[in-house]
Amino acid sequence: MAATQPRLTAPAPGRIVIAGAAALAALWCAIWAVADPDPALMRSLVFLPGVGVIGAIIANTSGTGGGVVFVPVFNGLREAGVMSLDPLRVTAASMGIQCFGMTMGALRWTDRLLHQVPPPDALHSAVRPRDFALAAGAVLAISLPAMLLTQRIGPVDNRTILLVYKAFSIPLGAALIVATWTLNRNVRERTALAPVDLVVIMLLAIPGGAITALLSVGIGELVALYLFIRHYPVLLSTGVACVVSSVSVLTGMIWHVDHGTVQWEVVLLAGPGAAIGGFLARGIAQWLGARRLKTLDGAWIVLSASYLVWLNWR
Repeated sequence: MAATQPRLTAPAPGRIVIAGAAALAALWCAIWAVADPDPALMRSLVFLPGVGVIGAIIANTSGTGGGVVFVPVFNGLREAGVMSLDPLRVTAASMGIQCFGMTMGALRWTDRLLHQVPPPDALHSAVRPRDFALAAGAVLAISLPAMLLTQRIGPVDNRTILLVYKAFSIPLGAALIVATWTLNRNVRERTALAPVDLVVIMLLAIPGGAITALLSVGIGELVALYLFIRHYPVLLSTGVACVVSSVSVLTGMIWHVDHGTVQWEVVLLAGPGAAIGGFLARGIAQWLGARRLKTLDGAWIVLSASYLVWLNWR
């Protein structure tokens, strides 16, 4: 008789989140030990933990990445004379914070993927782990080289890139709201990742990776928006975007650490708050429900993109 093959089982609910939280706590302690933070600067930035919480909640419910919150905050701090960071250091600080927030969010969504209880109702669909892994892996295989190459090319006009990217985001956010309340309103979510959609998100990974290198945000927003508009479940759309964003910022930080562009006081203050926000985000997303979540995500993208375009145009 053939030997019985052992059956692989998922880790207990919450176990990967606990392990990830322990790893992030150890990372935070290591940064504190080696960074030699400036106490005076940290006292002037005591509000940053709250910013980290809010930014990570927005980032991990939508999958857009925390840069959509952190970049405007840092611009405001510069204009107020509290802390002046050039665009490269703004990107580095934003990536550093997202290492905590997006990673915690990615762990929470992955934990949900492995334990999809209770089952979805008539208009919503479960997500196949194979589709989740395939989408995340395919995007990262393209976006990471694009990001790393862009980091090494040299100075780029970030202001122009931001204007073009956000001008492109505005119609996508509006399209998401329209599709949610018209074409997709009473239609069941897609049950499997279509090959054509896999190809599209792989194509989006090229500009997404490059933009992420310059602005700390990009790849997650493009992937989440596209999958939302194509009416995939929130778990697939947001979850994949969070995983991709997490791996991207963790990888992108290597270059910034090597080049000394990281304002560690900002990361030490906002990072723990971002981890808390990343933990809370999945529960908030599930409480909102798919339709309200997509509507709020689309509205946030339109409003925040419009604000950033105005801020950089004036």
